Amino acid sequence: MTQRLLPHPITGQQFASPVPPGTGWPDDPATAQTPVAMTAADVLRLADSIDDVGDLCGAMSMCRACPRLVAWREDVADVKRASFADQPYWGRPIAGWGDETPRVLIIGLAPAANGGNRTGRIFTGDRSGDWLFGSLHRVGLAVQERSEHAGDGQRLVGTRMVATVRCAPPDNKPTVQERDTCAPWLLKEISLVADSVRAVVSLGLYGWDATLRTFRSLGYNVPRPKPKFGHGAEIVITSPTGQRVTVLGSYHPSQQNTFTGKLTEPMLNAVLARAADLGARVEASLEASVEDWAP
Repeated sequence: MTQRLLPHPITGQQFASPVPPGTGWPDDPATAQTPVAMTAADVLRLADSIDDVGDLCGAMSMCRACPRLVAWREDVADVKRASFADQPYWGRPIAGWGDETPRVLIIGLAPAANGGNRTGRIFTGDRSGDWLFGSLHRVGLAVQERSEHAGDGQRLVGTRMVATVRCAPPDNKPTVQERDTCAPWLLKEISLVADSVRAVVSLGLYGWDATLRTFRSLGYNVPRPKPKFGHGAEIVITSPTGQRVTVLGSYHPSQQNTFTGKLTEPMLNAVLARAADLGARVEASLEASVEDWAP
């Protein structure tokens, strides 16, 4: 049976759901030739072999290593929420997005089934994303106050977003095995951008744990015992070369947290403003160094 094509809400181009690679979806990092990981061993092998951020994002956007997550994300893309029934769904893993030499790195849990799994961009398409992008815009880390879909003109400023698990999980709860299968993608992506990073914002306990676990795997000096997560928590970790990175904790902007007042806009603004300030200090320091060496 031929699948029904639907128009992309920004470009109007027709797409199937899930979206085949290389067919013109905005910011699609994959092509028809991009390799596909079918097992955890494939993920490990591919992540280890790719040293370009764009190519890595392409490969992770094609991953099929977790059967439960593949079935869930594609079923959601096929059935669709009624309010989005007129739209195509991305229905593939969500790659990292933003600056490839970021000063600020944001690490969250996973894309939402009818959010990033629909839009093709991490942390977009739902109220949590509205909160996050609104705050990023207020502190100068995003050029628009909203991001609703790939191709909408949004751009991050000195910032990159990544998810610990790249596929939308049922009930927003990946298994430990699924988390560990996906971990090489996160480890490699962070390793490729880490030299410029000076602040990491960890969204929720899941993001906090993933941040500390991943940076420790990269040889960073992470305090033991594991620092306790909390909103506004702040620790400094150090790379093998002595580079200092500040890790900041923030409650996740989930509807449960925002509706109950556990997380307010000023609270989220404060953490992201702190991250922006840390990144700006580094940029100013680098510019001063260049001026000092100028002939």
